[in-house]
Amino acid sequence: MHYRTLGRTGIRVSPYALGTMMFGALGNPDHDDAIRMIHKALDAGINLVDTADVYSRGESEEIVGKALKGRREQVVLATKLGLPMSDDPNHRGASRRWITTAVEDSLRRLQTDHIDLYQIHRPDPDTDVEETLSALTDLVRSGKVRVVGSSAMPASDIVEAQWTAERRGLERFRTEQPTYSILNRGIESEVLPVARRYGMGTLVWSPLAKGMLTGRIRKGRATDLRRATRFRSFADERRLDAVERLVPLAEEAGLPLTHLAMAFATAHPDVSSAIIGPRTMEQLDDLLAGLDVVLSPEILDRLDEIVPPGTDVGDRDESAYLPPALVRPGLRRRAA
Repeated sequence: MHYRTLGRTGIRVSPYALGTMMFGALGNPDHDDAIRMIHKALDAGINLVDTADVYSRGESEEIVGKALKGRREQVVLATKLGLPMSDDPNHRGASRRWITTAVEDSLRRLQTDHIDLYQIHRPDPDTDVEETLSALTDLVRSGKVRVVGSSAMPASDIVEAQWTAERRGLERFRTEQPTYSILNRGIESEVLPVARRYGMGTLVWSPLAKGMLTGRIRKGRATDLRRATRFRSFADERRLDAVERLVPLAEEAGLPLTHLAMAFATAHPDVSSAIIGPRTMEQLDDLLAGLDVVLSPEILDRLDEIVPPGTDVGDRDESAYLPPALVRPGLRRRAA
């Protein structure tokens, strides 16, 4: 395993991170099976485990906490907060009020006294970033959190947060967690260059494009992938056409499509680690088998031809963050 530095934090992480969104009621409800998967990933050399409070409403964090008993010091443990945890309007977001509550809940579920990387799951346009960073700074100074990061944050918001931290003497976001795959390369244009400028590590999620790069989604064929019925992007003709061009390229390279996709994500010099999110042991075994795959310049050039650098294929990813100006009509329409 060749470990990489997480930005300029000095923390060394594996090129694959184990994502645990599928552990719990949302995916695999068998705690013992999920724990075995976590242990297998750790035994393979993966040292970064990423979870979130919202995954199965805390159940994923509880599974991770049980799995890391006796192995906590071997793991760079990352979790997130910000998405709704109940119907209460204040059980979400990035306010000081919620951060101070959410961190204690996560520490309890994870059965640990500190979190290595605490991330804001999505930007919170209703909270001043100074308040967010101030609350996170207190957590770092108290020892409950080692490093703080953001997720799905636009490049302009990353810059604003960095400037705010510098002006106010606060902890700054040291990492960013954006979506990145062969089909979603938009972050190459601004987010990754900005992250590099500020020495931020990047943990990219959905390198398999929610499953479109597993080989289970093919044009004109039925699929057993459950999420295909929930996201319209799975029926996007442009994305399906791209997959049809990627399948023979993977075969030509002598690789499963999953290995091609993961090797692409980890090939970018500004990517610290790519998050895998297996639901079953079979899926984990397949992904671990591709850990050492390195793509040739020729294959990377061919991928650039299929999906040009800095572009996303097809419609906007439904999981992507939309800034207020695109969500709230009043911000883009003058009053009559």
